[in-house]
Amino acid sequence: MLSTQASVARPASPATVPSPSMEAGRQRQGRLWSNLKEVCDLLHIPAACTIATEELLFQHVQFKTGQRIHTIGQPFDTLYIVNSGFLKTVLIDEFGNEQVLSFPMKGDMLGVDGIHTRHYSSEAVALSDCDLILLPFKKLTALGRIHLELENMMYGVMSRELVREQAMIGMLGALSAEARVARFLVSLAERFAQMGYSSKLFNLRMTRHEIGSYLGLTLETVSRTLSAFNEIGLISVDQRTIGIKDAEALKTLRRLPPSRARARQQATAKGKAGAEPAAPAQLLASA
Repeated sequence: MLSTQASVARPASPATVPSPSMEAGRQRQGRLWSNLKEVCDLLHIPAACTIATEELLFQHVQFKTGQRIHTIGQPFDTLYIVNSGFLKTVLIDEFGNEQVLSFPMKGDMLGVDGIHTRHYSSEAVALSDCDLILLPFKKLTALGRIHLELENMMYGVMSRELVREQAMIGMLGALSAEARVARFLVSLAERFAQMGYSSKLFNLRMTRHEIGSYLGLTLETVSRTLSAFNEIGLISVDQRTIGIKDAEALKTLRRLPPSRARARQQATAKGKAGAEPAAPAQLLASA
């Protein structure tokens, strides 16, 4: 079905199968398939009640860390839904420089940028081993002509992705560097919680350089900001492992005071024997 992906497709591992009954009903020629209801559940939209969901199956394809799902200029024919794993989408300029556009994870849709010109305008790369569900666009549009509720729901999913991108653009223009990193961590924590994982302790699948590209910051600024957050107790940092200690302070943070001011505040707090430690939020600048 997708000749450009023959070299990267992998049969779905049995470990990805939710239950023995699903494995018996969804395995075909060594691959895992999902019905329409399962796809809708993954996208957090109601299933189209007028469609016999058991008769519509969508294939899973697995990608290894570092593999490309689609490249810039590749003919568009498929939308992708992330079933598991983490990815990045990027633009690449004529000099080979990357601009990270997003970090898709479970429940996100990829490939929407290819609809207009029928060629993908970005590149999607796996940041971890991934399991993606393929939605052939011709099949989807044919179903949409028959079942308008399905078409409307898919438009809703695409609009949701657009709103998320617009929110990011607004954040880049309005917030300080420290606030951008803080909002990014809060957003990640919330996404992990939605997927059923811990929102207090998680691993960053992306590098600090990739985070900087996404937020419009340099690698040095991202590293320095994470260290400052760790220093004043908003987070803990151990390589790529992030612990969220004060989510509310991260949500409302506007700007950090200079490092010397932070050092004086911490020294004062430590010098007060028996005094209650200063809350991380109290170390934040009000301006």
